[in-house]
Amino acid sequence: MSLSDSNARCEAYEVLNGAGQGGAIILCEHASHRIPHRYAGLGLAEADRKSHAAWDPGARAVALGLSQALDAPLIAARVSRLVYDCNRPPEAASAMPQKSELVEVPGNVGLSRDQRDERELTVYRPFCDAVTRLIEARKQAGLQTVLITMHSFTPVYYGTPRTVEIGILHDRDSRMADAMLDQADALPHRRVERNAPYGPEDGVTHSLQLHGIRHGLANVMIEVRNDLMRTPQEETQMAEELLVLLRPALAALQSTGGADA
Repeated sequence: MSLSDSNARCEAYEVLNGAGQGGAIILCEHASHRIPHRYAGLGLAEADRKSHAAWDPGARAVALGLSQALDAPLIAARVSRLVYDCNRPPEAASAMPQKSELVEVPGNVGLSRDQRDERELTVYRPFCDAVTRLIEARKQAGLQTVLITMHSFTPVYYGTPRTVEIGILHDRDSRMADAMLDQADALPHRRVERNAPYGPEDGVTHSLQLHGIRHGLANVMIEVRNDLMRTPQEETQMAEELLVLLRPALAALQSTGGADA
């Protein structure tokens, strides 16, 4: 499979607009709730297999809207994060969680080393390798690149409502997050916060570290509360709102040569 193709697909991931020439690439690690047949549904009830525990509702649709608007390649996972969370390293317990918030995951209990290795090799490694190939191809083509990862979060967590609506997350490289937060006043009807509802201390910045910081790319993780993206119309509206933050931020970094380290 060549990432120069506009669209490409395998079991672990899909590439959309792979030949995009815009100044960013977009990742959506929790884009799908699909559980391959060989995992027998992980022993989950049907409702749990399609709940936010298994994926990030709305994230793929919004990521695709951003990809189209920014002419940015999008790499989206095609396997549920309960099989393997592509935003976690293999050594993390949360890479193949036995429990996600209140949802028990029977199929992840007592995994052998071979079972863990199989998931790493068939889900995580192909996804990461695809991202690396895309980054390297863009560097060879002389394209500036900012890494954007797109996520959503549940409005109630362990019974506690969350008031933040859009989270702008970063690890030790805050260039893109700072530039986006500088535009937050342009969305006065939204509660936009830094490193909320999660932050680096929660282990959620693996992709930013691995695919952004390691390659010297400015990077940011966007979290949107999923009750704001329940319909196609709301997904389109959210993509448009995020572009209000993204477009000037990308322009600011590119004008100073700050997209790449």
